[in-house]
Amino acid sequence: MRRQLHATKKANLVTQHDIKLELDVRCQELIEKSLLRSFPDVAVLGEEGVSGLADAEYRWVVDPIDGTVNYAYGIPHACVSIALQRRAETPGAADYEDGYQSLVGVVYDPFCGELWTAIRGQAARLNGRIVKVSKRRKLGEAIVSIGFAKTRDNLEATLPAFIELAHSVRKLRIMGSAALDLAYVATGRFDAYIEQGIRLWDVAAGGLIVECAGGEFWHQAIPGSHAYRITASNGLLRRHLRIPD
Repeated sequence: MRRQLHATKKANLVTQHDIKLELDVRCQELIEKSLLRSFPDVAVLGEEGVSGLADAEYRWVVDPIDGTVNYAYGIPHACVSIALQRRAETPGAADYEDGYQSLVGVVYDPFCGELWTAIRGQAARLNGRIVKVSKRRKLGEAIVSIGFAKTRDNLEATLPAFIELAHSVRKLRIMGSAALDLAYVATGRFDAYIEQGIRLWDVAAGGLIVECAGGEFWHQAIPGSHAYRITASNGLLRRHLRIPD
């Protein structure tokens, strides 16, 4: 990723609000090959579909380049996101509607040399150092990141929240990488992150990292394959952010 940041990139698909790079596919294939070679019984779920056994007990959830539009434009704010999930023994233990629970989360920013890691039940870490969410309780002192989804319906659903928050928080940020937004919440750089339409591979690792850092990762399934609306926060802003119980 670092070597190719300023190189000319080939796009496989370009829409109004998204770009799919040929490098996305190459990175996905490289990660899949490495994971399946080391863990042949563990499936790999990503934007390109599922490799390995679709109903495997364990699966990797991979986003090879989260923040693709940033990366395509030469903006050094993108990352690799990988989570390990296990099919939950009971429905109540599952994190996601298809019955899986996140066990491990890794987010790597190659441009800043920052590696976030989390194991369920343990502290979240940044480059080996324990990190915690912020302690800010007042929305007026908070920095909130917000993501604008790719569909018209989700874009229009986000605008009212954007306008309301713009008048309520210290600063709004639109950074363009969901996994890094979540990692920043876990580290206390952001106090919350909101998005109305996001995919599982964008948030599976970062969501666990937020929880292991003492924060709250609320998510709700929406129409679409592995699609969710989410709010991640330090857990102290729930009332202000109107997170459902």
